[in-house]
Amino acid sequence: MRHDGSVTLFQYWNRLRGNRPAPRRTEVEPAEIKSLLADTFILEKDARGEAVFRLAGTRLCATFGKELKGLSFASLWAGRDQTVVGKLARSVFDMKSVVILTFDGKNKAGDKATFELLMLPLEGGMESPRAMGSLLACEKPFWLGAESLVDCEVTSLRLIDADREPVLLKNRPAVEVPPLVPEKRSITDSLIEPGQGRRFRHLVVFDGGRNA
Repeated sequence: MRHDGSVTLFQYWNRLRGNRPAPRRTEVEPAEIKSLLADTFILEKDARGEAVFRLAGTRLCATFGKELKGLSFASLWAGRDQTVVGKLARSVFDMKSVVILTFDGKNKAGDKATFELLMLPLEGGMESPRAMGSLLACEKPFWLGAESLVDCEVTSLRLIDADREPVLLKNRPAVEVPPLVPEKRSITDSLIEPGQGRRFRHLVVFDGGRNA
């Protein structure tokens, strides 16, 4: 993770969950993460099984120039990236995956900024799965918030083993997204570079210690 805000939210979520795969959504207290609220969101699964925004912070809405509540999460991207992000969101809901990805966002003038997105599962039962997360600019250009993003392109992603990695969050490599995602492979398999990681259940585990 590149952004301190991502690390802070992950550590809060990790403390809440204890030894469980995810904390209950009722355990999240907005007052405890008030400094992050403008950049955080809650996702829920709609009748089609797709992730939609249940709540979105004010700065997050300003970044995209619109109210995000009720909007399809994956619709912020297009084409292949929309498919990838949709599958990742379902993995967070269904398999309690923890996902961190980076993407480049552009405004109408073509100015670009890099963002970090964190998705964390919440336990809401089979009937109402939830996820929480943050979307933060790695650097804040002068135009951000005044001019909205019109195009987003995923540049890298990681699935995190939350039981192993809390001390390694800021120094582990991301996996670059390949130019194509083969249709007959899982989304996780298609994004592991040779020698970069290994599977453990539904997660990609990156080996290494404190000095990695």
